[in-house]
Amino acid sequence: MIFSNIDGAGRYTVLHPLFPRVFDYIRNTDLFALAPGRYNIVGDDLIAIVEQVPGKTKEMARLEAHRRYIDIQLVLQGDEQMGWKPLADCHNPVGEHSEERDIRFFHDAPASWVAVPPDHFCIFFPEDAHAPLVANGMVRKVIFKVAVKI
Repeated sequence: MIFSNIDGAGRYTVLHPLFPRVFDYIRNTDLFALAPGRYNIVGDDLIAIVEQVPGKTKEMARLEAHRRYIDIQLVLQGDEQMGWKPLADCHNPVGEHSEERDIRFFHDAPASWVAVPPDHFCIFFPEDAHAPLVANGMVRKVIFKVAVKI
């Protein structure tokens, strides 16, 4: 997992060939003008999902993990907390991995919480289970789904 702000995003572009596209999209797009929904930027290899949803409590949040995609979760509005735990330490799955939705949920509790204010992001790799959307009030964010293999 990586936690940073937009100003520090450039140092992460070397980690994946599509990360520069993500950060260019952030710099060159009015993210507040986008309606909530899904936006394919590079086919199914790079997708932006805009959400504007009410936050939930830590007790309501569930850890999730993905196999095919890396998540870059950028908070635009609201103060979100995101839980994290190494996937290798998650031993209590809710069910099987959904290939269609590329997600598996866990009953395990996060090992730590990260406060993610506006203009900050977390990058979650397939080995990172994460519990997003913990907040008081509404959260507006963009989740970039970056294909692990392109």
